Amino acid sequence: MLAGGLAAWSYRVSVAPGPLQEAKTIVIARGSGLRDIANQLAAAGVIAHPRIFQLSTWLKRAQHDLRAGEYAFDPGVSMRGVLEILRQGRTVVRRATFAEGLTSKEMVAELRQADGLEGAIPSVPSEGSLLPDTYHYSFGDMRAEILSRMAKAMDAALADLWAKRAADLPLTSPTEALILASIVEKETAVPAERARIAAVFINRLKKGMRIESDPTVVYGLTSGAGPLGRALTRDDLKNDDPYNTYRIAGLPPGPICNPGKDSLAAVMNPLKTDELYFVADGSGGHVFARTLEEHNRNVAKWRKIKRANGSKP
Repeated sequence: MLAGGLAAWSYRVSVAPGPLQEAKTIVIARGSGLRDIANQLAAAGVIAHPRIFQLSTWLKRAQHDLRAGEYAFDPGVSMRGVLEILRQGRTVVRRATFAEGLTSKEMVAELRQADGLEGAIPSVPSEGSLLPDTYHYSFGDMRAEILSRMAKAMDAALADLWAKRAADLPLTSPTEALILASIVEKETAVPAERARIAAVFINRLKKGMRIESDPTVVYGLTSGAGPLGRALTRDDLKNDDPYNTYRIAGLPPGPICNPGKDSLAAVMNPLKTDELYFVADGSGGHVFARTLEEHNRNVAKWRKIKRANGSKP
């Protein structure tokens, strides 16, 4: 009778609402045994009876199923609920978001600062090899594994979009498409403009014209370490650098950032247009032109706007 009563009481305790008053997140360290876990849960106020928790776990033969990791517990969660969360490994899902247009150095710097990840990143991957996106991970995951996922995602996106590319592109390889997409990514923050700007560069390449993209000049000056921190000068545009597309013909030798899927898609299937020029319009977007004469008028308007705002033309 006593044993039966004890079992009934233990059952009632295990399914009853627990003592936790507000949501709490705790980390179960690797190598923690059942007693350590029970005591940690009790110390955190998640459960009230660590010995009953141990007994319930033993009765379910689940003592070897409890997984390390970061767990979130709701107020009033029962001991049975806690046990099932640990058995199923329902760890907290963290997110790290990397914006389109970051260089590999910038993405690695952000990954190194991401909370909850472990492990060093011995070297920065090649420019353009990482796909900007939101990546999910758990506490204690390795930075190198996240970096590998980012690289595999870029490879997959590039291969998929290259297979669906337009037939008349002046691009001979996925690498060239990646390079051009990185330039498009840096040229505009307006999503609707990407395919149109890609078309301008495609049209210029077809005609044998220089690309003449300011962001490529900036990359040549900074090597992707971060923003230039100042406006480009005329001397910058005359600088002999393999990334200075005012001086070189065709594409630079490599990407200037890590472009997102939309910029990759824009380059693979650009807008059908005969435009050859674009310049900022003063509102965050660009105005486009088919002829140099029209473009020069647009440039004059842009310089007037800059003067009105107190900036040098």
